[in-house]
Amino acid sequence: MRYLTEEERHIASRFLFLSMAIVVIQQDIQHIERGAFKIKEPYMELLETMTTVASAERRELRTQMNKRRIEVVTLHKNDSFSSFLFICQGKEEKRNYFNPAIRKKVHAIIQELMQKSLPPFPKPVSAKT
Repeated sequence: MRYLTEEERHIASRFLFLSMAIVVIQQDIQHIERGAFKIKEPYMELLETMTTVASAERRELRTQMNKRRIEVVTLHKNDSFSSFLFICQGKEEKRNYFNPAIRKKVHAIIQELMQKSLPPFPKPVSAKT
C-alpha cells in the first residue's frame, strides 16, 4: 500500500539511486587509477566533476529529506531483487526493485551527470562557398 506522496517517493528514490551512482563513479575512479590507461587525467577529471555534481545534488536531497523527515533503509538484497523501506513522518512504505531496473536507473543518472559535467561543445563553423 502506498502511504507516501508522489513527491516524497520521488525525493527518496532519487536520493537512493543517486547514492548508488556515486558509489559506481567512485569505483570507476579506483579502476582508472589502477588501470593501464596511458592518459588518465581527462577521465579522472570527468569522473571527479561528476562526483562533485552528484554530491551537491545529494546534499540538497538530504536537506529536503531532513525537513520532511524522510529516511531510506535497505532491507535486503538477493540475486533478483532489492528491498528498501521509505519512512516519512512515521509512515512506512516498502519498495521492491528488480536489480536490472536499478542498474538501468543508475545508468540513466550517470549519463545525466556526464552531460552536466562535460563542457558544451562548440558549434562547428560552416564553410562559405
